[in-house]
Amino acid sequence: MVAADAGPVPGPGVPTVARHWPVGTRPPVLRGWEPPATPYGPGHRGVDLAAVAGAPVRAVAAGRVSFAGRVAGRGVVSLELTGTGDPPLRTTYEPVEVSVRKGDEVAAGEVLGTVEPTGSHCAACLHWGLLRGDVYLNPLSVLPPWLLAGGPSRLLPVLGVPLPAPPRAQATAPAP
Repeated sequence: MVAADAGPVPGPGVPTVARHWPVGTRPPVLRGWEPPATPYGPGHRGVDLAAVAGAPVRAVAAGRVSFAGRVAGRGVVSLELTGTGDPPLRTTYEPVEVSVRKGDEVAAGEVLGTVEPTGSHCAACLHWGLLRGDVYLNPLSVLPPWLLAGGPSRLLPVLGVPLPAPPRAQATAPAP
């Protein structure tokens, strides 16, 4: 298992635009991103996230569906992320029982489909990829640190501690 805590460094021109994980709250990364040494070399052009069949697959950020269909027997969704440059960043998700269509505009967190029960290269996972043009990038790099670390800090009231007294007005001496 690969720890997502390692903190991916965003690639050049990769803004941290994600507002959601594609599945779950903070799913374990079963296999990390392994960039190939050459365009057609071996590697892993995405990350595999633990996910059960039927789990909702959500858009990590707002965008437009650029592909929704089957590739090599597996359901695939590709989403061009809004405001990420030219060419835009594109996230891919598979295997997905697709519920969106090419051209649909989706909001961050919107359901794109559900994890298909079979047909993936791993059992019980979602393969999530990121590209800019034809260049594969680490998809974890679009996640802001607070999503990688488990959420923002929240201050809670301390029970049993009295509130400070309001400041008292200070008396001023009359002017001579």
